[in-house]
Amino acid sequence: MKIGVIGLGLIGGSIFKRLRKLGYEVIGISRSQKGDNIYSEYEHLKDCNIVFICTPIHTILDVLDKLCSVLTSDTIVTDVASLKEFVTKKSYPFHFIPSHPMAGTEYSGYEHSFEELFEGAKWVLTPFDNSNTAELEDLIKKMGAIPIYAKADEHDRAVALISHTPMLIAQAIFKACEGNDLALKLASSGFRDMTRLAASNCEMAIDMINYNHKNIQNSLLNFYSTVGDLLSDYNENTLSDIAQKRKNMYNNEGKNIL
Repeated sequence: MKIGVIGLGLIGGSIFKRLRKLGYEVIGISRSQKGDNIYSEYEHLKDCNIVFICTPIHTILDVLDKLCSVLTSDTIVTDVASLKEFVTKKSYPFHFIPSHPMAGTEYSGYEHSFEELFEGAKWVLTPFDNSNTAELEDLIKKMGAIPIYAKADEHDRAVALISHTPMLIAQAIFKACEGNDLALKLASSGFRDMTRLAASNCEMAIDMINYNHKNIQNSLLNFYSTVGDLLSDYNENTLSDIAQKRKNMYNNEGKNIL
């Protein structure tokens, strides 16, 4: 099997490294990264069985259009963007199966990618036609991830709650403290952990907010309402229930086990 990876940042680089470690023939497409089996022209993908699009969100539709003149009708193509509904508006002459690996760090770039990134991580597939997902699902499992199926709009609402809104809140928390030198000097592990997402890649962050702003707005309204409910009746039973459910979500390695 021959596999292509377009964009060798954190996600694309990790896919590239993992699949090569597993023994697959992998072709990387990158404008900046150089190395063995890494090229800049899409023509090198023409014989690939599966192609991963790992470029920034705002470039994906353009990449899909360019692939139409390169790939055959038998090729499976997937993107790894954190938003899925916007890529389901058009049909393509290849088997396009949108997906999203729920893995990442606050770092970006090929230099921060690593083979084990997807171990134990959920990987969402949001097929919108009758394409057979078995081959892609099998490859995802071999990379150590756990395939999960969802509708594109359901996915986008969910990630607004657990990823996009937390990032925005982390950025807001940090910015709110910028004028207080003592607060920043005293800040320790709690502040560090709460604001980790404030260091997210700027290009990715802007894309997520711009492409999912309606769901993020609804998520924020839900957040404000929940904060109000907690403050109006801040009691031990509620806090204990929250704490226990939070503890039950993750194992000792920090992986979501729900």
